[in-house]
Amino acid sequence: MLCYTLLRELAVKDREKVDLKGKLESLAKDMGATYFGIADLTPARQSTTEQGGEFLAQFPRAVSHGFVLIDGIVDTLVDHQNIAVLHNYWYYVYRTVNPQLDSISLMLARVLDEAGFQAFIVPSSQIVDRARLTGVFSHKLAAHLAGLGWIGKSALLITPEHGPRVRWGTVLTDAPLETGIPMDEMCHDCSACVKGCPAHAFTGQAFDKPKSRSEIFTAEACDHYLSKREDLHRACGMCVYVCPFGRNK
Repeated sequence: MLCYTLLRELAVKDREKVDLKGKLESLAKDMGATYFGIADLTPARQSTTEQGGEFLAQFPRAVSHGFVLIDGIVDTLVDHQNIAVLHNYWYYVYRTVNPQLDSISLMLARVLDEAGFQAFIVPSSQIVDRARLTGVFSHKLAAHLAGLGWIGKSALLITPEHGPRVRWGTVLTDAPLETGIPMDEMCHDCSACVKGCPAHAFTGQAFDKPKSRSEIFTAEACDHYLSKREDLHRACGMCVYVCPFGRNK
């Protein structure tokens, strides 16, 4: 009788986990997200705590959601020296899409909190370490570990369907949600982003688990290039525009 009771309790808990994940996914997609997944952060614990602090160790899961950018806006970057094009791209990404991502993250965090779990919202775009040019946590890492894409030679998260034309939001949590399986990289011999970067910030190395960001992406070179474009909102976006996975849909 005791064994049956324990099995029934475990079944209820499993069903509650599935129901919670489904509720989170439905909410995110109802609010405009195209991508949704759950990442197991255990393999990345050392790198995440080194980047954001030991307090991140209390969150073994990440809820990742992605908002697909409109092709008509990204494709204008072919004329990336045009002031009007860059102003429009910057406004769209940082003033329109990023607040939407933060709103989705807020609502997801509320659901997790109401279910009795911890939730930490990672801002959609924020640098907390000016020396290393990093945020508190990598949205791209969460999306990769959730099985939504791979990190390409541009250090961006590449999805099979939309390439890097996706902006990401993340909520860290201790909810024991079922996780996705990381996707193998599919850039292979492509070097479009390496050749197309006006800052020459990419080394051409493929991303894999042993490599640090600095081995594939020189953040300082990118930041220096953008600093010379202050009157253009430090906008560029060429690595997003040139990726074949985004352009050949």
